[in-house]
Order: sequence, then structure tokens, then C-alpha cells
Amino acid sequence: MDLIKGDEINLDELLEAQAHVWNHTFRFISSMSLKCAVELQIPDIIHNHGQAMNLSDLALALGIHHSKLHCLHRLMRILIHSGFFAESKTNPTDQQKAYVLTPVSHLLRKDNPLSSTPFILGMLDPVLLKPWQYLSSWFQNLDHPTAFSAAHGESMWDYAGHEPRMNHFFNDAMASDGLLAASVVLSKCKGVFEGFKSVVDVAGGTGTITKVLAKAFPQTEFTVFDLPHVVHGLQRCENLKYLGGDMFEGVPHGDMIMLKWILHDWSDQDCIKILERCKEAIGKKENGGKIVIMDIIIGNQELDEHQSTETKLFFDMEMMVCLDSQERSEQQWSKLFAHAGFSHYETYHILGLRCLIELFP
Repeated sequence: MDLIKGDEINLDELLEAQAHVWNHTFRFISSMSLKCAVELQIPDIIHNHGQAMNLSDLALALGIHHSKLHCLHRLMRILIHSGFFAESKTNPTDQQKAYVLTPVSHLLRKDNPLSSTPFILGMLDPVLLKPWQYLSSWFQNLDHPTAFSAAHGESMWDYAGHEPRMNHFFNDAMASDGLLAASVVLSKCKGVFEGFKSVVDVAGGTGTITKVLAKAFPQTEFTVFDLPHVVHGLQRCENLKYLGGDMFEGVPHGDMIMLKWILHDWSDQDCIKILERCKEAIGKKENGGKIVIMDIIIGNQELDEHQSTETKLFFDMEMMVCLDSQERSEQQWSKLFAHAGFSHYETYHILGLRCLIELFP
């Protein structure tokens, strides 16, 4: 009761603060609702319907019992609030609400080549969610380098090495981003890849982005280089081949080395080792080789809006929890490049949350 006696206490501010706390407490509901919509393939069903789809028809297509019709309405309501769907009407005289896709929900369609569905399902898999339950105890315990190892008893890379399901969903998640990244690069920064005889995509997974680049530059030889269990069984085609190995031990020679969303997975010391191996692979400065990095640059308040800053901070926390790594500021990137023996770099802000960096020996 003493709280409400003091004139210095602004009750309206206190209620606003409480709402802020509650909103962040329940933000997982937004993620889980999105995951549910993707697993039910709601975006595909509405798209295939060909027009605005009312609640009853959607429930019928989903095989949902009529007793849960009001629950489906509530799921769609929060997804509309989050911008994944919009309300419409099937016809001017129909009073029943119906649902249509938004530009965002087209990225949730399973049949869309640029679909984000594998990324959503991968990042929200229980294997990657479980470490967050160990975060507070991890802070107070030095037994494990990451919250992931606290939760699973080993590093994420070791876990993926013997768990085919995780290896599969993680590679699918990374591949789902590759087509969009390749499309943007070819549209806005194609010159970065022109004129090279050979390109090596280091830790390139199943080679999604490399396949697109290989078609765009048929005169260039492309190599996807990753761990043996990642590239096992993948077949070469025309000017693209796969090679298994360890980037810490050595990287195949190439006029250009590509590191797409790789370095943020590793500590500064490991990044320097990777960059040094890549520097050896492109040879001396007079050979004209370079390294192309696609990664996040954090902390640029002039370029970032609030939402993109928040997303970058989310990624930074994910790196800390799962991989003992981080997203980096431009100053941190510059320091890494200097320690690895590179002379200069150029940055292109063309990839939304990430940048393309040309790195020269």
C-alpha cells in the first residue's frame, strides 16, 4: 500500500512498464504460433485456394474438428496481428471474415523456392530451444563453454556430427537462405564475382548459393568445401564440385574464397585461423585473389532501424548460447582482418541484415 501513497510514483508509467514486461515474457508465443502455421502449411493452403479463404473452409482443408474452430480463429488473429496474414472477404456480400496472404507470408509457403520454412523449423527445433532453459545456470557455472553444451553434454558441431536429424535440419535452414542471398548478390553486386577462374565456398553446406552462382558464371570453377559428413553423397555437376575437409587444417586453392554466414559461428581466435587458411588459399597479393564474406555487422546506429538492430541482437544471443561466438561490430571485424594479415576491405550494405565484405591480402 505504501507504493500508491508516494506522489513520485506514476501509476500510468508503472502499468505501461508492466505491459512491457508481459509483452516480452510472452514473445515466445509469436514464434510458436508462427511455427504452428508453418507446420500446418496454412500459407500453402490459402495460396492454393486461389482467393480469400474463410475460417470454415480453412478448418476443413486442415482437417480441424469444428469444436476447435474458435481456436483456429484465435491462432489466425495473432498471426494477422504479427503481419503474416491479412483479413479480407470472399465476396462483397459475405459477412464472414476470410484470410489472404501478405508479402511476408509468401516466404512461408513450402512451394516457394525462397521459402523461409526450413529456417523457421530449424531455429525453433527443440534441440536449439533447450539450451535457453540452461542460460542462467550456465552464467554461474564454468563447466560448459556454452549453454548448448550444458543442455546436451557436447558442442553443437559435435552433436550435429552424430545426429543426422539435426545435421539435416541445420543444413536445410542454411540452404533456405542461400537462394535469396544469391539472388540479391547477382542483382546488386554481380561484379564482385566476375572475372575469376575459381571460387571456393568454404563451409558451404549443400551448396545452395554456389549452385546459383555456378549457373550465372559458367566459365568459373566452383568448389563447395565442408566437413565430409556434410558433403557426403553430393554429386558434382558441370562447373561445380564438392570436397570434404577441415577448414582449420587447410582450404582448397581458389582465386576467390567465399565465407557466407560462417565467421559469426566462431570465436575470434578461430576466425583468425580460418582467415589465415583462406589467405593461404588465394596466395600472394599480386595474384589478385580475394575473400568475400557475407555476415552481420552489428552496432551501426546510422544504418540500422530499431527492428533490424533487435534482430541482430537476437542473432548475437543465439551465437552466444549455441556456439560460444558472436556478431561483430565493424571495429571488431577490422581488428580480425588485421590480425589475420589482410591489408584492406570494402563493405557493401546490400543483404538486409547482413553485409557483403570484400577482403584483400
